Amino acid sequence: MPDRNETPPPRYRRVMLKISGEALMGDQGYGLHPPTVERIAGQVQAVRARGVELCMVIGGGNIFRGLQGSAQGMERTTADYMGMLATVMNALAMQAALEALGVFTRVISAIPMDQICEPYIRRRAVRHLEKGRVCIFAAGTGNPYFTTDTAATLRASEMACEAIFKGTKVDGVYDSDPAKNPDAKRFETVSYDEVLRRHLKVMDASAIALARDNDMPIIVFSLNDPGGFAGVLDGQGPHTTVR
Repeated sequence: MPDRNETPPPRYRRVMLKISGEALMGDQGYGLHPPTVERIAGQVQAVRARGVELCMVIGGGNIFRGLQGSAQGMERTTADYMGMLATVMNALAMQAALEALGVFTRVISAIPMDQICEPYIRRRAVRHLEKGRVCIFAAGTGNPYFTTDTAATLRASEMACEAIFKGTKVDGVYDSDPAKNPDAKRFETVSYDEVLRRHLKVMDASAIALARDNDMPIIVFSLNDPGGFAGVLDGQGPHTTVR
């Protein structure tokens, strides 16, 4: 007879966690806030301890955002490459926080930089996951004009992830900005096509289309909720599922 206190198995065997660079800066206006990085690493550790194979993609907006650089007169390709390098810095910070908690981690970059991280080789990355290591995919897709949302969806598809979890500052997808409209309604579920049609700010259109084409659910939740990543993985706490 099973133990009633036994933790049920997780709903997903392998997932992608996508977080923005801004999530790492806490209440600061720029850069990395070490206690915030450590808190998110603790959430990742809790999920990994459940036996879930885990990929991550972290944006670079807390250090440099290519679109903003382009808007200020910088050539777009150069600005995007600078943004990709910012994601590598964030990935290394998260790796350090995870390994301080005893979680084996590999940073895998789409732009080769052998002294500090591994180049992206799909079969090698899959093997890392099978061995229980967290894989943090950095430098986007390695190409300008593509966001880290698209990179996360692409890597999730290549790694055969079963879902993408997008950690944000809000607890799901709303029909309008909840910071500006107190009557905004949160969706429990929403379709890919409705996200595109209504221009709901989940991920960019390329990422949503790629997720739709590969039947990849996207679960949007708040990194600040008490249950955090592990709770949402079990279907608890407020969140929105795009499917």
